[in-house]
Amino acid sequence: MKIGIRREDKNKWERRVPLTPTDAGYLFNKGVDLVIQPSDIRVFPDSDYSNVGLPLSEDAVNADFLIAVKEIPIDMIQQGGKYLCFAHVIKAQPYNMPTLKRFIDLGCTLLDYEKVVDTDNRRLIFFSIHAGYAGMIESLRALGLRLKSQGTETPLAEVKPAYEYKDLNDAEQHITAIGHQLLEDPPAEPIVIGISGYGNVSQGAQKVLSWLPVTVVEPEDVAKAGELADKPLVKVVFGEKDMVTAAGDYDFELQDYFDNPDRYNGKFSEHLPYLDMLINTIFWTEDYPRLVTKKWATSAFADGKKSRLQVIGDISIDIEGSIEMSMKATYPDNPCFVYNPDDESMSDGVEGRGICLMTVDNLPCELPRESSEHFSSILRDMVAEISEADWDADFENLDLPHHLKSAVILHKGKLVPDFAHLAESLPE
Repeated sequence: MKIGIRREDKNKWERRVPLTPTDAGYLFNKGVDLVIQPSDIRVFPDSDYSNVGLPLSEDAVNADFLIAVKEIPIDMIQQGGKYLCFAHVIKAQPYNMPTLKRFIDLGCTLLDYEKVVDTDNRRLIFFSIHAGYAGMIESLRALGLRLKSQGTETPLAEVKPAYEYKDLNDAEQHITAIGHQLLEDPPAEPIVIGISGYGNVSQGAQKVLSWLPVTVVEPEDVAKAGELADKPLVKVVFGEKDMVTAAGDYDFELQDYFDNPDRYNGKFSEHLPYLDMLINTIFWTEDYPRLVTKKWATSAFADGKKSRLQVIGDISIDIEGSIEMSMKATYPDNPCFVYNPDDESMSDGVEGRGICLMTVDNLPCELPRESSEHFSSILRDMVAEISEADWDADFENLDLPHHLKSAVILHKGKLVPDFAHLAESLPE
């Protein structure tokens, strides 16, 4: 089986690869038949692949099995094709349902990285920690520039866009130096940064924040966080029990919340008056309460009032989702906009009345080398397993390890049982 690696072309920022030259060369030398589609923007140049003996050809997209990072363009889908990518269909995302229907109509097989999971349903392959790294860097920069626009000078304004750092080590050295400046000349009162969630995205964000002089407080103490003398920055990490409350006469129970979110009401707004910045890292669907609503924003700015909350870094952005004011996704060269609750308008940049939102939706692209190296190190052995499988077998007899079989959305044009419900969302 010939396996093709497609070049990414969704936008100029998408420089990631599913397999690095080192890992692709390792597989090639082990007998996996790989071919690489050339690319002018990939973080690893074509020469890095050819130097380890890999063939490069535009014909890679016609391989028996095509591997990519982002979605396969609808006009590239071929009869009976086999694909592995971030398909963005498992939540029945409306914008990708026509693409899913095209896969079905052409009898394709589709695997999605989001469903490569272990027996405990934990994801095994992801870019999420790198989204956390880049998202926190961009959000710190946004906060520094936002405060500066209001006449408050802090060294945070010196944070660069994530993509301008040579690599993560370069970012760490620079932001650590900014932290030393904060210690020498702390703000008049602590800058309080809340983080919703504690998963991989949150861990990446907290890693970056750890490069600065941060004091940790618990959610129940957030109201007093701004009173901590001589503490430049305060971090508060919120879990589910801090975000919702039971709607009836019963206590919060985490698994019950996951299983029955309609039994709970959002209460996150009670924390917002004490935060200068919120970093949102939670997984969210419409079944769950929102964290920040337009109604709250309208109230917080009513009658000429101003909110303490200056910036929301919506790393896990869902349009008008858990952060209802996240009305559009942005790009790294224009990462922020200000939402004005008076008229629900948006203005690009960090200045203006309202709340500044950082909503870049492809944050790992800003750290393409580290993102790709981490991703490839996990994917490498899976590619070998893909190459050895008999893809002509029926799904029931498809001999794949659990982590790959769980990722099959479509097999030979038919939705597999776990995703049969997606048929209800397909266009006519």
